[in-house]
Order: sequence, then C-alpha cells, then structure tokens
Amino acid sequence: MDKIRIIIADDHQLFRNGLKILLNSFPDFEVTGEASNGEEFLKLLKSVTADIALMDINMPEMDGIEATRKGIKMSPDINIIALSMYDEEEYYYKMVDAGAKGFILKDSDISEVRDAILTVVKGGSYFSQELLYHVIQKIKHREHESKSANLSKREKEILFKICEGLSNQEIAETLFISKRTVDKHRANLLGKTNSKNTASLILFAIRNKLIEI
Repeated sequence: MDKIRIIIADDHQLFRNGLKILLNSFPDFEVTGEASNGEEFLKLLKSVTADIALMDINMPEMDGIEATRKGIKMSPDINIIALSMYDEEEYYYKMVDAGAKGFILKDSDISEVRDAILTVVKGGSYFSQELLYHVIQKIKHREHESKSANLSKREKEILFKICEGLSNQEIAETLFISKRTVDKHRANLLGKTNSKNTASLILFAIRNKLIEI
C-alpha cells in the first residue's frame, strides 16, 4: 500500500517539527513537505506531490483560506484539512467555501489527526467533535424567520436539531415523526443548501444567521 503523502502548512516551526515526527511515526504516512505560509505552500505544490495538506488558517504572507482556494486549483486532487483554534469559527465557512474537507484543533491528540486524514483520503469529510461541540454550545436560536434557501418550517426544525448534535433517530423521537421522514428532510436540507455533510449544514446555518454563535 502506498503511503499517504502529507504537507504541513503552519507558521510555527516547532509545531511543524512536532507534528512531522508524530505523523512519520505511522507506517502509512509520510510528510513530504512543509510551508510556513500560503505562498510557500503554493510554491511547494509545484514540486511536491501530496494527498493531504494540514493547513493553518492564520498565517503571514497568505492565509490558509486563500492558500486552500489557490492550492486546489493548482492541484485538484489534494485534500485540505484545516488546523484550527477555538476562536476561529468565523473562518470555518470560508474554509469550506475554499474547498477544505476537514477541521481539527491544533492541540488535538495525534490519534484524531490520523482519523481525520484517513477519513478525508477515503473521500469523506471530518469535523473535530470537540470543535463541533464548542460551536453547538454557543448556538442561540434566532426568533425571526429566515428565508435563506427557502427552508420550510419543518426543515428549519430539523436543522436546529442537527445543530444541537442529535442523530436522525433522536430527532425523530423528539419531533414525534418517523426516522424515514427525518432522513428525507435531511436529504432535502443537504440539497437546498448545497451542503455535503453535517458540518457543512451547521456552517450554512451559522453563515445565514439561522442560528447565532
């Protein structure tokens, strides 16, 4: 099996060094490049092949959002996972729009970093449960109605429950409807909002002020 090739883009050298050592300790991973800012990352892409880029959001010269957007245009097959801090919720949807497929905390355990990489490489998306929980704890429902994406009243109810971290089965039990009905509403929400997964739905709700953080 070929190794998963990884680029680390972060402006703190000690952080890069530590993460590189940890990632290279896994037999199926190989760190093939490092960058201290977005511009260095783009230059690196011209000569280094990678499957994954672990991308810091805030960097000098060029931030992770712009580097993600330009990097995916240069190398469409690369998968970007954002390295985030707790206070960066405002950037999450920008990273999603730029093409990021995952979010993990910079102080995450290396086992979670590995899970995120493996999930994204297989075509999925990954949102750190701790980050997701942190966002959910800040959620306050807005009283006024939003017309974003022309969501029905029931769809908004489902969306609020999704943002609270409930599963489809739990939502069904809470709203006294069948799980199949919830499944259908969730599918409609994904389609109407152009979201790929639960994390994208939550970010859509935050961006469109359906919920407030």
